[in-house]
Amino acid sequence: MKILVTGTDGYLGSLLVPMLLEQGHEVTGVDVGFYRSGWLYESGADHVRTITRDIRTLEARDLAGHDAVVHMAELSNDPAGDLAPGITREINHLGSVRLAELAKRAGIRRFIYMSSCSVYGAVDGDREVDETTPPNPQTAYAQCKTLCERDIIALAGPKFSPVCFRNATAFGASPRQRFDLVVNNLCGLAWTSGCIRMSSDGSPWRPLVHGSDIGRAIMCALDAPIDAIHGEIINIGSNNLNHRVGEIADAVARRFDECGVEYGEASDDNRSYRVIFDKLAKHLPSFRCEWSLGEGIRQFHKLFSKLDLKREDFENRAFTRLRQLKFLIKTGQIDGSFYWRAAGEA
Repeated sequence: MKILVTGTDGYLGSLLVPMLLEQGHEVTGVDVGFYRSGWLYESGADHVRTITRDIRTLEARDLAGHDAVVHMAELSNDPAGDLAPGITREINHLGSVRLAELAKRAGIRRFIYMSSCSVYGAVDGDREVDETTPPNPQTAYAQCKTLCERDIIALAGPKFSPVCFRNATAFGASPRQRFDLVVNNLCGLAWTSGCIRMSSDGSPWRPLVHGSDIGRAIMCALDAPIDAIHGEIINIGSNNLNHRVGEIADAVARRFDECGVEYGEASDDNRSYRVIFDKLAKHLPSFRCEWSLGEGIRQFHKLFSKLDLKREDFENRAFTRLRQLKFLIKTGQIDGSFYWRAAGEA
């Protein structure tokens, strides 16, 4: 296939693109470029032609001739979304729906949208949720995901087949590393400080999925019969990868020798959700998560040792979405609407 992938320079995009190329697909990348300074390591993979463009400014001619769109490029995670809720809605909701509309008008049949299990928000106790559970988004980021699901699925028709992937919380190593994801952050803390100091009591639930497994799920969706995923919302992850945050911290501490864990009080952040992934096996029966939490933690331990990761590397703004966005705003490289300024104006 000829596939347009948005967010190719991101945490997940840098994992997905080599998979697509290995399978013989032709890939066109789209990325606004906010995080291009964030190379943790070089993978040696081929790079693809990438359009440096905000998704809000893409045009029909940019999409022409493609067979599928994989849309991952938005302002990612809750803190970054809360930095500018209005702009988050403009990019993540309106921009994403506009892209789906452009794809439909361009005659592109397959559209894979990256949503998030964060739409489940706050769930009492240990109750499990699935795709039939009404969303309960707690942040601007999660609210936009909920609205995108509604509006993109509504575009489904005989010649346009969108599917929304509600990804569990991603973890694992990537050339475009993120250390603002829970497993990644705890591993970085353990390696660079020898102690994990929790800001909560560790009781909230989080479903997890390795970034490479998200890429594999996308590959399965591209290969799947259209009818199997047409107009569907599907949780991406594994029932075995639901963990309390405290369990994750303890697992990290066991792998990183002599690392201590200190717990805080119950947090004001009430986000907690334990997710069921049975629908995924029904609609994409060839897919299974290959990575466990333990394997992901071992991957980081090996990588940090090889790179001799220092604290300044771990704390580099390029690996934390909120810090990088604040830097681009502070230095005048992007304006109040998050568009690039010309170099002479910055």
